[in-house]
Amino acid sequence: MLKNIQEWLLVLCIIGGVILIGNWIGYDILPIAALPGMSVLILICLTGLIIGKLVPLNIPSIAYIGVLGFILTIPGMPGSEQIVKWTADVSLLAIATPILAYAGIGIGRSWADFAKLGWKTIIVGMCVLLGTFLGSAIIAEITLRLQGII
Repeated sequence: MLKNIQEWLLVLCIIGGVILIGNWIGYDILPIAALPGMSVLILICLTGLIIGKLVPLNIPSIAYIGVLGFILTIPGMPGSEQIVKWTADVSLLAIATPILAYAGIGIGRSWADFAKLGWKTIIVGMCVLLGTFLGSAIIAEITLRLQGII
């Protein structure tokens, strides 16, 4: 278990460093300003991973991480205002970029397995991406029109 925790912590710190750099380059937030928020996010992730290993239920660790983050930021919870303040300095897109890059590398490493799924999978994937994009654009258009912004 200790070896798992060390590996998780190393990976989380590496990804956290990449996120801090992306946050700095993309959103002009200095890494030292975003470090407390990133540290909190790393600790929440690490705690969720540990809970996922200790609890004998077959629930993914991401569920524990999400619930823990939700509980810690409930208004009125001790320290929630500080956690929200710190994590506000870490941009969501700065977090998503390295995660999506890692997912892309993972798919790229198993390209042969992906190719075995056939050409229909590529078409379905393109339709899913197109549908997600168009759905998001329609929702944004309706919302902005209702608010009178456009």
